[in-house]
Amino acid sequence: MIYRILPFADAGSTDLPMSQLLRLSLFQVTVGMAMVLLNGTLNRVMIVELGTPTWLVALLIAVPVVVAPFRALIGHKSDTHRSVLGWRRVPYIWFGSLMQFGGLAIMPFALLLLGEADRFELGLVAGALAFLLTGIGFHVTQTAGLALATDLAPEIKRPRAIALLYVMLLVGMMIAAFVIGGLLHDYSPTRLVQVIQGTALITLILNTIALWKQEARNPKATAPDRDTPTFSELWQTFMRDRRNARLLTAIGIGAAGFAMQDALLEPYGGEILKLSVGATTGLTGAWALGSLIGFMWSGRMLGFGGDPMRIAGKGIVIGINAFLMVLFAAPLGSPALLYLGALTIGIGLGLFSVGTLMEAMALAKSETAGMALGAWGAVQATCAGAGIAIGGILRDVVAMLVQGDAATATLAMRSTGYSTVYVLEIILLFIGLIALGPLVGRSSREAKSDADQSEQPFGLQEFPT
Repeated sequence: MIYRILPFADAGSTDLPMSQLLRLSLFQVTVGMAMVLLNGTLNRVMIVELGTPTWLVALLIAVPVVVAPFRALIGHKSDTHRSVLGWRRVPYIWFGSLMQFGGLAIMPFALLLLGEADRFELGLVAGALAFLLTGIGFHVTQTAGLALATDLAPEIKRPRAIALLYVMLLVGMMIAAFVIGGLLHDYSPTRLVQVIQGTALITLILNTIALWKQEARNPKATAPDRDTPTFSELWQTFMRDRRNARLLTAIGIGAAGFAMQDALLEPYGGEILKLSVGATTGLTGAWALGSLIGFMWSGRMLGFGGDPMRIAGKGIVIGINAFLMVLFAAPLGSPALLYLGALTIGIGLGLFSVGTLMEAMALAKSETAGMALGAWGAVQATCAGAGIAIGGILRDVVAMLVQGDAATATLAMRSTGYSTVYVLEIILLFIGLIALGPLVGRSSREAKSDADQSEQPFGLQEFPT
């Protein structure tokens, strides 16, 4: 039964046994841990406990997105890495792990300085550096790690192997959300330092275990004198297809629509519904669980020949209803409705992400498939980061206009800034749905000339995020 439900249950092979694949997937667990801290726990702590302005927190969370547009370039560099040692992926994964460790190690002290008025500027600079190091670390580690899994897995098992790695990312996020939430149930600055630095140490340990003896040395593949195509040549080849522009536009709008709440969901639960740090961290766990459900659901639909763009459109519709739940959680005073909204946001985002990714793979020609996936990841992450920053700034501006931060402000006034952002997200998702319209049905019509999709094993080959 499990083989029919989970698209990755038979991902192992003779060349890449399941035990080795699961060990390699540990790097995805550490990426999930970092994402929970950056996008979940820390934004609530900074806004509610430390009193940091929401717009500044949103900008800090968006700092790692500076690296996102270069994911395709990072993947290309690891493909064409020149070294006498014969490793292509190991150097990128290792140094990415070190940067991730370094960023998390200094992060708690930088954040605590934000709460000191006379040291705020130092805390801001140190915080930006910590977020940037952590972001660079997990972007580089994840890009090279997924490429390594692609190298190790045989072609017939590759989609399912990469699908398993993506699921491990969501599993890591769920576990980290509930564990960190439990540890921070009784919040204190000391406990915050312990949790974040413990995460840094676990990151380095798990990534070392994941990397150990995975990539065989091959000096010929990394010979300094070998000929390799340039990044600009591959990018120009990919962009010759004008249909890609519409797809990337739809991806960008949808990603921004889903992501604007990333820096606000936990503070919304803490400030408006008076949830504890541990309880609001559980919202990230609910979101990750929803993403996993959306992933598995999309796998079932694709397995039966579903159109990727219809799946993405269904995800947007579900996302619109999810934000309505979140929007009405405050006036109804219902934490349960907020948790259900977070779960449903994850389901919608999972469907949207998988559908648009599969369409990107279908639109790309074989020689530019990697570039298409890199562009998918870069556009999605960049627009999501921009959405996070805009959401935080908009919330603060609206709150200031209605005097939502005044001591005498009513609950309705305090929630106005959040509600404005959620309404804007609903509007953006409607626009994204319109942008997807002309692409619906096109990929399925073109697929008929190639092969029946129902006969193909489902998986996210070279999933970039």
